[in-house]
Amino acid sequence: MERVIIIAEAGVNHNGSLRNAFQLIDAAVNAGVDYIKFQTFKAENLVAKSAKKAAYQISNSENEKESQYDMLKKLELSPEQHEQLIAYCQEKNITFFSTAFDLESLNYLKELGLDLVKIPSGEITNLPYLRKAAQLFPKVIISTGMSTMDDIERALKVFTTAGTAKENITILHCNTEYPTPFEDVNLKAMLHIKEYFEVEVGYSDHTLGIEVPIAAVALGASVIEKHFTLDKTMEGPDHQASLEPEELKEMVSAIRNISKAIAGNGLKEPSDSEKKNTDIARKSIVAKRNIKKDEVFSEENLAVKRPGDGISPMEWDNLIGRMAVKDFETDDLISL
Repeated sequence: MERVIIIAEAGVNHNGSLRNAFQLIDAAVNAGVDYIKFQTFKAENLVAKSAKKAAYQISNSENEKESQYDMLKKLELSPEQHEQLIAYCQEKNITFFSTAFDLESLNYLKELGLDLVKIPSGEITNLPYLRKAAQLFPKVIISTGMSTMDDIERALKVFTTAGTAKENITILHCNTEYPTPFEDVNLKAMLHIKEYFEVEVGYSDHTLGIEVPIAAVALGASVIEKHFTLDKTMEGPDHQASLEPEELKEMVSAIRNISKAIAGNGLKEPSDSEKKNTDIARKSIVAKRNIKKDEVFSEENLAVKRPGDGISPMEWDNLIGRMAVKDFETDDLISL
């Protein structure tokens, strides 16, 4: 199995602060993720000024009457901030990544040199957006929150029609509720997507905790995306459903361990690490009491005990009724 790609979704959890964004990069580096992802958008291109906030956005805000536009406007990253973040990521040896939410932002990310685009769940039915993304980027990751299989199929067709190779497409199973109730995760859907569309699959997680992403890796996810924050108590739409730095580090460590655990050849055979324990843990046929030469072996004079470097107990029936070729003392390994 190839290395699982872990995307730490900083998103808008920087709260518009470049200092916070730098600290998020530091936390992602410390956790050992592969990508840190932000969000690139112009509020006026993303949402109508009259649009209301989602329920989870309201619950995580001190201003219930604030519009979604006003909230997002405060969370925009300027071109200058993008350039500073990219430079800092290069300095820290972590890959900068971002999701574009409008056509202008798609063009901008291409200008920045990105060759991989992430389609957020809300844009999977946005045909002009999908076409533009397919024109600009050779690789794509598609999130599928709120989607049906038909939604996925139609979006996928946009990319394959534009010439995107299937091996350059990864589809992430996702549920767009913050946080996602465990009973709504439906993780087996990821496997159905993989089988039906014959593409690489992964999982974008909005549950609380780290269990579900780890389970997704055990099921075969090649990409994991998870929101993280500096502090869950900060004001902002995504903080409460995000991991804090130490939790992110724990998730990464667990995923790396699980990846190793499922990377075997699938054949049941002794591993190199356990072979040395075979003779210690298994048993052999031994003398239950002193046995004289030419005495017949029986259940009365034989026993099974450790170590396992003698005759295997699986040969018990073949040994019963035979004669001892020499004297044996109690606990001696029986030999022929």
